[in-house]
Amino acid sequence: MKFGSHVSIAGGVFNAPANAAKIGCEVFQMFSRSPRGGNPPVLSAEIVGQFKSATKINNQAEAYIHAPYYINLCSTNNRIRYGSIKVIREELERAGLLGVKYVMTHLGSANDLPREEAVKEVTEGIIKILNGCTGSTLFLMENSAGSGNVMGDQFEELALIINGIPRSARDKIGICLDTCHAFASGYDLRNKESINQTIKKFDSIIGLKYLKLIHANDSKTELGKRVDRHEHLGQGKIGLAGFKALVNHPKLKNINFIVETDDEGVGQAGDLKLLKQLRNKK
Repeated sequence: MKFGSHVSIAGGVFNAPANAAKIGCEVFQMFSRSPRGGNPPVLSAEIVGQFKSATKINNQAEAYIHAPYYINLCSTNNRIRYGSIKVIREELERAGLLGVKYVMTHLGSANDLPREEAVKEVTEGIIKILNGCTGSTLFLMENSAGSGNVMGDQFEELALIINGIPRSARDKIGICLDTCHAFASGYDLRNKESINQTIKKFDSIIGLKYLKLIHANDSKTELGKRVDRHEHLGQGKIGLAGFKALVNHPKLKNINFIVETDDEGVGQAGDLKLLKQLRNKK
């Protein structure tokens, strides 16, 4: 189990590993392009080499890419839906060049589309993304907080999507579990007992073999409020006992954690320091 955070690529992706090391990351997450649109920066052989060298020099074990925020795999606007498929496919290819292990994305909002139809659209979109994809980078679906008609807030829905993907392609996918989103969607993570129950539920519905990464974020809002508001670890409604139990859960010992909190207060460096203090404490 290693800990990291989402870091800036300002000036070039090759700056991300040093930015990660500065705040105590052991692994890190980044965007490879602007999260709000536009063409991606070119990844020349020189840039790729600089990134890989910097990752090694700064002792970063792994790197991950978060897809842009505008992704919507069930949009009724074909320009948005097929554009989302194209962008994620590009991100998987870019990740492969950089040696990045995972690309994760939010699935988008069904808006007025019936939920069953939206699940079908998302599933078909992922199949298109994975078709012919030969790189080693895995595609991860991130669970949502459930606000509005956003997809992927319940484990059952994520399982439906996975089960709709051909078995031959399922080894290319996984889940990134965001603790704040899960808590907002009604999954209790406040103590050892509740975490045991939530992990058991995840395993029975989806399967722990699909859990590849955890976004470790506390929640500003109460359990089940369906509002996505990240808080520094131990300072929100999940609380310190919850993160202590998560970090020391035996079934999560090989899962890495990424912090996505802001720079206010203790900042991401403070959150990473806390996780390290909790590691191996029973």
